[in-house]
Amino acid sequence: MTLLLLGLAIACEVTATVSLKISDGFSKLVPSIIVVIGYGAAFYFLSQALERGMAIGVAYGIWSAVGVVAVSVIGALFLDEKLTLVQVGGIALVIAGVLALELGGAH
Repeated sequence: MTLLLLGLAIACEVTATVSLKISDGFSKLVPSIIVVIGYGAAFYFLSQALERGMAIGVAYGIWSAVGVVAVSVIGALFLDEKLTLVQVGGIALVIAGVLALELGGAH
């Protein structure tokens, strides 16, 4: 259940972040509303995952890694943003860091 809640939090955060770009500095109403609702829902679902026992370091690490990858890929595929090899390397390092958190916490 905690992973489902974290997944919902990540989906809401990614949606809100992409909408932030599309909102054009909050000059477009619908994307601006999605930003506010999306971030609110993201923090709600994250709080529920934490309340049910997920470790905050692991939750935030997974949130960060998946969010960075998702937003970067969406930006490259749909928002005409470039993704360089250095950026891909940085994304790989973020993922490696999350794996280290996960493996370091295993008993």
